[in-house]
Amino acid sequence: MSEKITKSDEEWKEELSSDEYEVCRQKGTERAFTGMYWDCKDKGVYKCRCCGIELFSSETKFDSGTGWPSFFKPEDDEQIEYIEDRSFGMVRVEVNCKKCGAHLGHVFDDGPNPTKLRYCINSLSLKLDKSD
Repeated sequence: MSEKITKSDEEWKEELSSDEYEVCRQKGTERAFTGMYWDCKDKGVYKCRCCGIELFSSETKFDSGTGWPSFFKPEDDEQIEYIEDRSFGMVRVEVNCKKCGAHLGHVFDDGPNPTKLRYCINSLSLKLDKSD
């Protein structure tokens, strides 16, 4: 992986919409069934909204019924940072982009085979690079 990206809050605010900033930089969550990718069937690679690094393939996307884009594995596990999240009275695993620190969502152990994982990701954290 290339060098980690570090920017000030002001720089991120200039580059992102207010909603993107809230989710990616302030660890917010978009409402279920509202994001642009929760039911997207287009083929391609989902990249980090903030830095453009490849995070997930449409080949690993599945309909979890949760209202957020869900994937059973990342493109490269080395691109993801895993952080214990004890907010809201529960223990979860937060997933962030390792290159720029953008909050992506959380990973759960209730996904499909072959990994049994469900990466529950905010659409606002992603940008789909479509392929044919």
